[in-house]
Amino acid sequence: MTLTVEHATLPVLGRLPIHSSRAEQIAHIAEAAKQIRIQDLKLVHHAGAGHIGGDFSAIDILATLYGAVLDIAPETVNDPERDRFILSKGHVAGALYTTLAAFGFLPVAELATFLKPLSALNGHPNRNKVAGVEANTGPLGHGLPVAVGHALSAKLDVSLRRTYVLVGDGELQEGSNWEAMMAASQYQLDRLTVIVDRNRLQQGATTKETNDLDPLPEKASAFGFAVVEVNGHDHGELLDVLSAVPFRPGKPTFVIAHTHKGHPISFMSNNVAWHHRVPDAAEFQQALTELERPRFTGELV
Repeated sequence: MTLTVEHATLPVLGRLPIHSSRAEQIAHIAEAAKQIRIQDLKLVHHAGAGHIGGDFSAIDILATLYGAVLDIAPETVNDPERDRFILSKGHVAGALYTTLAAFGFLPVAELATFLKPLSALNGHPNRNKVAGVEANTGPLGHGLPVAVGHALSAKLDVSLRRTYVLVGDGELQEGSNWEAMMAASQYQLDRLTVIVDRNRLQQGATTKETNDLDPLPEKASAFGFAVVEVNGHDHGELLDVLSAVPFRPGKPTFVIAHTHKGHPISFMSNNVAWHHRVPDAAEFQQALTELERPRFTGELV
């Protein structure tokens, strides 16, 4: 399989005007998530590599952040007062690149270079090569500590800029995250939001079988965070929660987004085999057919 520019068919959706209604925003995010999934499917299939299961569990979160929540745009990507987003689960870089392209940060045609030699769009995001990427991530457990540093910097600057970081639930088994969370609580970084892609699967097994995280809400609360749980595929819930943080003054926010790996594809959803697998021709066509159905929504199935 060879990824070519003909496979980069994503429409550039951009942001709606700020006066748009909640219903309009939700519809816009839903369409963006649909188109991002279609493009990401093409990237992984034709490139012959990627992490499509984790991509698909995170795309609704990414579409909501870039489509309606983050105070950042292609023209303000270097503005010191921009909001920050850090993808700690850096192996789902394909979903981030596709999201950035959907909202104008990255030329759609450049997606055709995904994972090719010397491409800026390699398997983990690189802030020195891709506009809109705030941190080089890949080694799990690094993104959250970096986000704490950004949030602390904002506080020292007496700035209202916000920092969001998306972590995989499996990577919360890394102790560096909990050290960072203690620091975030100590410094009362209430402009920091940690979003957990809680799909309960990691490479090869469930998180429970590997190193159980539960009771996760109580643990995060004990570390000084305000904890909120949402359906990570419901665009309305995501929009309401991510737009409303901080929830408690003086406390960072910990959003547990319940998701399904591979969502919403029937044979991928909640299937650990799709952590790092490439759809063959028949699977690609079936997944594309499912995504293009008119009634596709972000609801959990």
